[in-house]
Amino acid sequence: MLAIRPFRRLWAVTAVASFGDWLSLLALTALATQLTSGYQAQSFALGGVVATKLLPALFMAPLGGVLADKFDRRTVMVTCDVLKALLFLSIPLVGSLWWLFAATFLIELCALCWIPAKDSSVPNLLKRSDQVETANQLSLVMTYGVAVISAAGVFALISKSGNIAGWHPSPTTTVYLALVVNGLAALLTAATVAFRIPEISGRSAERRAAAPGLLAMLRDGAQFVSTTPLVRGLVVGIVGAFAAGGAVIASARLYAASLGGGDAAYSVLFIALFTGLALGMALVPRFSRRMPHHRLFGVAIVGAGTSLLAVAVAWHLYLALATVVLVGFFAGTALLTGLTIIGAQVEDAVRGRVVAFVQSIVRVDLLASMSVVPLLVGLVQSRTLTLFGQTAQVDGTRFVLFGAGLVAAAVGVLAYHQMDDRRDRTILADVKRALRRSRHGEPGLLVAVEGASRTDTAEQAERLVRWLGEQGADVVLAGRSATDAARVSAAVSASGLDGQRARALVAAAVRAEVLAQEVLPALRAGRVVVIEGCLDSPLARVGDELDAADLQRLGAWATGAVRPDVTVLLDRDPSVHDPAPTTGGIVDTWQVQRTLTEMAAADPDRYVRVDGDGDPADVAVRVRELLAPLVARVMAPPRERSGSS
Repeated sequence: MLAIRPFRRLWAVTAVASFGDWLSLLALTALATQLTSGYQAQSFALGGVVATKLLPALFMAPLGGVLADKFDRRTVMVTCDVLKALLFLSIPLVGSLWWLFAATFLIELCALCWIPAKDSSVPNLLKRSDQVETANQLSLVMTYGVAVISAAGVFALISKSGNIAGWHPSPTTTVYLALVVNGLAALLTAATVAFRIPEISGRSAERRAAAPGLLAMLRDGAQFVSTTPLVRGLVVGIVGAFAAGGAVIASARLYAASLGGGDAAYSVLFIALFTGLALGMALVPRFSRRMPHHRLFGVAIVGAGTSLLAVAVAWHLYLALATVVLVGFFAGTALLTGLTIIGAQVEDAVRGRVVAFVQSIVRVDLLASMSVVPLLVGLVQSRTLTLFGQTAQVDGTRFVLFGAGLVAAAVGVLAYHQMDDRRDRTILADVKRALRRSRHGEPGLLVAVEGASRTDTAEQAERLVRWLGEQGADVVLAGRSATDAARVSAAVSASGLDGQRARALVAAAVRAEVLAQEVLPALRAGRVVVIEGCLDSPLARVGDELDAADLQRLGAWATGAVRPDVTVLLDRDPSVHDPAPTTGGIVDTWQVQRTLTEMAAADPDRYVRVDGDGDPADVAVRVRELLAPLVARVMAPPRERSGSS
């Protein structure tokens, strides 16, 4: 991902901007308390800074999305960064509390316009839509991980820098220094976006000029969100997920006290929540290979609500920590999955408004949860419950968390039904499939042999089947590529189809039939299936005008996302291949090999590249050596196999 130059530069900009956001939060809250005196005044000032940072999102967040869709996104980002820099630098110059609040409000307005422009431009910088998930993962890790730690460290260093250098400045002076660093960082990001990432601009000037006015775009965006089932379900789910997270944050201090803990337990609960958040974002790509994103999103929301129910009834700190980790895990899964859905499935022309709306919902949801939950806890208070003749004192946080869990789970179910477009498979079947180690969700093992030459793939597939049989495996050979090529040619000739996309659809249909009739029944029976050219090489031979990512998406749709557990890619010099019958010669074979290599690069965990040059017997030995560990694990007794996993 970071090899893509425009994305790498934007990711660096995201790193600097996220660092600045966290540093400004620390500096502004510290400065607010230093510009006032007295405990009550300092408390009001601290709360005023937080409220001022959240207030713009309540009313003006959609405006940022409209600007991102209406104007040049690079211009929007540069303008916002320059304004932020000037505002940060002005705070030390004015040095008053009222300007601190005003500047904070204006800085947040700039951020509300900057973030949709940045987020909506990311998919346009990538080479394939399947890279959106990884791009969001990198950005979130930087925003909520590295940037937080870096900002805290730099703020601590700035606070102590004067003492280290023998200079003893006032606390206010060191905070002003942090704000100056923030202003310079904003100027750095503005210069980088202006001169080093022209690709952010996105749509042409003609298309932007043809867009309707701001009010019309705002109305159209709201209509798109409310009438599109995918986005509507996404918004509903985000409300549930962040309501659950906000309930945990708002009640954590009182909840820790109910467990007999103090400030230490309170801190550990926060660490557990964000640890789970990081784990969820880290493991999303693994689950999304086996479950569609829109289904994974609904499952994550329901999981967050169910985990919150467990948090409410946890009677020991260790159990509470484990369940809070689960809440964070499912919330992180939902967050990354939701951003991936927006980046990959929402049209560029409206993406900025959707990003802004989701951003507004997240902030409003968190603010509402953190405001309402303490009030509800105070109203409910502690209650004495009698169960099976035993009485127990139950803290009010338990009732509120239990109710929040029920609401979040119900919202998750609603979001799932809004977004689900696969009525042929139950959600439970998809969950089981995602939790299994295999990529197809069946007990058997599927091994594909892919290559540019049909002769090579046929011979190596047969040799592999013979070797597996000698090892005692219940093995079957499926998908003779020569037979399927004849079926494709007959279908194309009979229908009079012309064009590579039409031939690709026919090839995908033929291979989908093979998988449905031959492969899946064998896998369900627990057999080892070797398939000669599962999908990649049959589709790659269609022609050289189709993108590898498009071919992969077509194959995934045609087969219901059934993918081999491992794919053996025969990497051989195409100049010594026999020309593919459906193409014209060596040049076409080079193209097939290149397309297969691109597919392997997009999913390296699934492919095993084998040197295909030399005698076929030597190539077969290389294949066996690479597959031997996998075969040994499959052939192990069930008890041993479950223990190793």
